[in-house]
Amino acid sequence: MIKEALRKQRIETPSWAYGNSGTRFKVFAQPGVPRDPYEKIADAAQVHRFTGVAPTVALHIPWDKVDSYADLARHAAELGVGIGAINSNVFQDDDYKLGSVTHPDPAVRAKALAHLLECVDIMDETGSDTLKLWFSDGTNYPGQDDIRARQDRLAEALSSVYERLGDGQRFLLEYKLFEPAFYVTDVPDWGTAYAHCVRLGPKAQVVVDTGHHAPGTNIEFIVAFLLREGKLGGFDFNSRFYADDDLMVGAADPFQLFRIMFEVIGGGGYTERTAFMLDQCHNIEPKIPGQIRSVMNVQEATAKALLVDRDALAAAQRAGDVLGANAVLMDAYNTDVRPLLAELREEMGLAPDPMAAYAKSGYFAKIAADRVGGNQAGWGA
Repeated sequence: MIKEALRKQRIETPSWAYGNSGTRFKVFAQPGVPRDPYEKIADAAQVHRFTGVAPTVALHIPWDKVDSYADLARHAAELGVGIGAINSNVFQDDDYKLGSVTHPDPAVRAKALAHLLECVDIMDETGSDTLKLWFSDGTNYPGQDDIRARQDRLAEALSSVYERLGDGQRFLLEYKLFEPAFYVTDVPDWGTAYAHCVRLGPKAQVVVDTGHHAPGTNIEFIVAFLLREGKLGGFDFNSRFYADDDLMVGAADPFQLFRIMFEVIGGGGYTERTAFMLDQCHNIEPKIPGQIRSVMNVQEATAKALLVDRDALAAAQRAGDVLGANAVLMDAYNTDVRPLLAELREEMGLAPDPMAAYAKSGYFAKIAADRVGGNQAGWGA
């Protein structure tokens, strides 16, 4: 039963993880980096080829702008993958210095809304069913703008997007504690995102980015609550040591990832309607292996969560056996699930070690030789 559950797992990789990225101080270029969305999807297909559980690629618009999104979707299908969530971008234009959909100027708000609706058009063209919304909107100083008025503007924009969604489509509203706004962020936490989504209806859900919380935040409580309310739409998986580090998921706190997956499984969230997406930037490590390792980290945390003896746990909880209940969880977490996953991959016709198999494939040497000239993809492209 555990193997069957793992076999059905789906983890979405982000197109931007395959481009160049860095910090505020430096972006480090690497050989073989894609130069356009078609090459990004080709790299994402390699992650699916060696893991077997990464069949979709999230796009970021306009970073992944092409003449024909239908053609891009056909290209993905030919490579054995599909187009996943469409991510909007209303944070890079100069017009958005004071916000996008919450900007005081109605002309700027109209521009931002037009882009969000364009993203729904792209969903229609690619067959995507998910729009992901993140707003950098906020203020840096007390008195800079009216906090309540900005919430009204946000609600108005979200309502317009919601009305445009077709049957079977949804949007996921992301939140972030701070950055780039430092005094007030217009969607700073899960409660704000949840409140807007509840008002709108079932096509609006919350996405949990694991790097977007204050230190010490109990993310698994947020997950459990949103699942209970039917409002957990998915995850942006990454790791953080200090802030929104966008490091590989499970790198900083693999136990936290296990606890999150434990709540997902227990709360009925381990389904196709929960989007398990990666949102990472590989600044110094190679891109494709970074994504493969991240997928494997999610698989391992999921396998351990599936191993928890729920009956024994419930019995200990009913008995008030604090240490016994904790031991049930820790027994599962301390189990080495790598042999199980290696066996599962072989049963799926895959190499037992995806990292080693990719290294032996020669794909990196090929793209490093082929992708010479042109502009490498990166932030903003």
